[in-house]
Amino acid sequence: MNGLVNKVAILTGGASGIGKATAQLFAQESAVVVIADVNREQGQAVAQEIVSHGGKATFLLCDVTRMEDCLSVVDTTLEQHGRIDILFNNAGIIRRADVVETTEGEWERVMAVNVKSIFLMCKFVVPVMARQGGGAIINTSSGWGLRGGRKAAAYCASKGAVVNLTRAMAIDHGPQKIRVNCICPGDVDTPMLRHEAHQLNQDETSFLAEAAERPLGRYAQPEEIAQAVLYLASDAASYVTGAALVIDGGGSA
Repeated sequence: MNGLVNKVAILTGGASGIGKATAQLFAQESAVVVIADVNREQGQAVAQEIVSHGGKATFLLCDVTRMEDCLSVVDTTLEQHGRIDILFNNAGIIRRADVVETTEGEWERVMAVNVKSIFLMCKFVVPVMARQGGGAIINTSSGWGLRGGRKAAAYCASKGAVVNLTRAMAIDHGPQKIRVNCICPGDVDTPMLRHEAHQLNQDETSFLAEAAERPLGRYAQPEEIAQAVLYLASDAASYVTGAALVIDGGGSA
């Protein structure tokens, strides 16, 4: 890979999990990292840690379901750095319930964070990338964006939408030299994975043991998913767009 020297990257949901690992990896690859997250304390801590290791990072408070917040992140990034080369739409939540158990508010919240946020961020970032002559957008879907899962109706619907939104954007904006891809991770060792066990009223140890039941015999670490995001963001993936990259240890095989 050619690295990300001097490229400016916005990462939503960058305060923890996959987003945090990707922010750290991008910084190691010499990118300028802008972390957008609703969690001020954790987001600032990630940015400060990157800076303390010689990287370039800032934190911007952002509720990705609010148009005003998304526009503010884009405008502030342009004011501070003059360009946007990479957008990683990673913010996401899960509600483990079937359609009967899911409330209307829960459905709307999952769709807002997981899908609407991508629409809003791309609405403002795509014109910037088009003026620059190109860019790379990576969206976080899930293995459950390609197939169904138990007691996760809203989540599965949202992640399926991310996959097809990614494809539609790749078609629309390929002529502007904007590549749009998504990642489809399986279970990853993040706070959200453990929160799923509590939502299902399941013992965390047994839940994690089930998550490891796949050909590679384990669930992923956030750093492993970050490597896939780096690939899609880099020039090594210069001919890759409209793809849904499965990273699940063989679980879907």
